[in-house]
This record gives sequence, structure tokens and C-alpha cells, in this order.
Amino acid sequence: MKHHAHPKPELLAPAGNFEKLEIAVHFGADAVYLAGKDFSLRNFSGNFTMDEMRDAIAFAHANKVRVYVACNIFPRNQEQAGIADFLTSLGNMDPDAIIISDPGILVMARQRMPQIPIHLSTQANMTNYNAARFWESQGVTRVNVARELSLSEVETIARQTTLEVEAFIHGAMCMAYSGRCLLSSFMALRDSNRGMCCHPCRFQYAVVEAKRPGQYYELSEDSRGTYILNSRDLCMIEHIPEMIAAGISSMKIEGRMKGINYLASVVRIYREAIDAYALDAEAYQVRPEWVMELAKVTHREYCTGFYLGDPEQVSPNIDGRIRAGLLFLAKVVKANGNGQMVIDVRNQLCRNDKIEIISAGSPVRTDTILKIVNEDHQEVDVVNPGSHAEITLGGDASPNDIIRKVTP
Repeated sequence: MKHHAHPKPELLAPAGNFEKLEIAVHFGADAVYLAGKDFSLRNFSGNFTMDEMRDAIAFAHANKVRVYVACNIFPRNQEQAGIADFLTSLGNMDPDAIIISDPGILVMARQRMPQIPIHLSTQANMTNYNAARFWESQGVTRVNVARELSLSEVETIARQTTLEVEAFIHGAMCMAYSGRCLLSSFMALRDSNRGMCCHPCRFQYAVVEAKRPGQYYELSEDSRGTYILNSRDLCMIEHIPEMIAAGISSMKIEGRMKGINYLASVVRIYREAIDAYALDAEAYQVRPEWVMELAKVTHREYCTGFYLGDPEQVSPNIDGRIRAGLLFLAKVVKANGNGQMVIDVRNQLCRNDKIEIISAGSPVRTDTILKIVNEDHQEVDVVNPGSHAEITLGGDASPNDIIRKVTP
């Protein structure tokens, strides 16, 4: 297969709070997307106060990482003044872009922070090149294309405009059109288009005729029930060259509400894959360890979504199962050398536990916990979550490395 030269794409990672920002930067993200406490689609991910936002942007820029701030809700009348104030304050912090869905917010952004580039959110349902040209005429510099597009359609948009094209490469998907869904609003009075989705597409459903209560229409199911709206998770690790060939300049990982164990593993793997392709496209091959590593994080059954035009890839995750990842034990806080390190304990760990260390830019390695010293400076056999401890391993690790338990 002959590869044509394309610019190296950006790896764009979620940063739901400051800890996740540090993890994304540590494991190699080129850019992160985050949000304030209001006006984005992930109200339950922690997010940033305005003071924290200023610190986050400064931290990312000090590490040569770009910051895109989401302001992508569809606002109501009473929020207009608050959004205007938010945009004015944000413009003074110099983020690298703002992510917008609503045309009214776009107009306000151009007025109040004209120096900040505007990225169009996937929520805007951008599905064709004429729509892309319209948004380009409105001052948009990048579009996050709708998830229901094929790579061929994405490539046409990239060729027909001068816009940067951003697309999701990994993470949870939504059964609704570009994520615009009203199920949560009707079923739980929580508006999914304003950051409060209760994810009713993940609920268990059955079909029953009104006059035959208790008699369920048989669907494909297991002992847990039937999940007819439950989408699978996107995973494009085996198709990096095709995405680059389609003109995608930014590859986006979903997951502002996911944990740092997920974030570390996924960012590290896609960082390796993109770098390997950029180094030698002709010799590029998908490494089995990349696929194996992504299988170790908690996920629903993987698929390639709509990208490759395969109808089977967008069938629901009928069994409803979530594939549990390896148990996340701790994050390294401080490395003292000689295998000694201070850790933030997230799940119970014990002396002699077999563990894996997830480090940036290097393969996963196995080790053993040789010694544990608790916060009272006592040597113990067990330490529980919510505490700090000093442990000794056979090898060293770095701050923000992840420790997880090896499955027996």
C-alpha cells in the first residue's frame, strides 16, 4: 500500500479536571479539551472554576500542550448574559480555541474574544462540505465532523474546504444524531443537550403488549436482559492510516468523565501509534500489544462506528456488558529512586501484589510490591484507598505513572 504524505495529526485528549489534565499531558497529548463549571456537555466531570481554568491553561502551555475550551451547550434565554461574561473572562486567558455548537454563542465569541479560534462541536451536526463552507464563512477554523459520517465523506469535506478536520478516534458513542438526544429530558428531566444526560440508551429495556402484562416480546438477550439502544465503543487503533489519509488533522479521544486509568492507557497507545506512523508510514504496522492494551481498560464491545461503511459495526451492544479492565491501584505522586515511590492509593493493595506500571513512552512493565510504609511511617502488609503510602518495587517509576493489578 502506497502512503501519501500527510501532516502528522494532533492527538486530542479529554481533561475533566486538573488531575486528568496532568495525566493527559504526561502521557503525550498534543492538545486537551476541557470546560468551565457551566455551558458544556459534561456537567458531572468535575470541570474547572475560572481560577482553575487560568491555572490549567498556564500549566498546559508550559508543557507545550494546546487547550480547547468547550462552550457547546444549546443555551436558553436566561443564560445569555452569563455566557457573555464567561466568554469575556475566557478570552483574557488565551486558550487555543473555543468549542461551540450554537450560532448565538459563536457571534458572541467573535465579538468578545476575536483573537481566539473557534472550533465547531460535533453537536452542530456538520455532515457535508457545503455546511462546512458556511461555518468557515462564519469564522470557524476547525470542525469536529458528525460521528455518523464515513471516512469517505470526511475526506470529501477535508478536500472541499480549508478547515481543519477533527474526528473521534476512541471512546463511547451515542445512538442519537450527533449526540442530540431528548430521551434523558423526557425520562429523567435531565437535558442531555445541556450536560446532564442520564444515559437512558444504556438502560435495560423490554417490549410488552399493553393487554398482556408480564408477557415480553422475545428479543436477542441474555440473563441480564436486552439493551436495544446501547451503542458499542469506538476504537480505531487498527485504522490510523485510513484516518490520516482522509485528511483528519486532529484525532479526538472521548472521555471527560472517564478515570485516569482509562485516560493514561488510551492516550499512551494512540500516542505510540501516531508517532510510529509519522516516523515511517511505509513500514507501519498495527502492533498486537496496542490492541491488547486497549482491551485492558474498561469498555463496551469495540467497533469502528460508521467510518468504514460496515453495518455490523453500528449494531447495538445487545448484551449490555461492560468489559472490566485491570484493577487500578494507585497513581505515583513522587519518585524517590531505588524503586521507592510515594503513591496515591485508589484501591486496596498488598505486599507481594503483582502489578503493572503504565509509563509514558515505554512499554507496560510488570513488577512486585516488595514493601509498603503507611502515612504513620509504619511498615504494613495492606494499604487502603484514600491514603498515601510509600512503596518499594523492583524498578523505578515516574510521577503520574499508573499502577494496576495483574489478573491472576
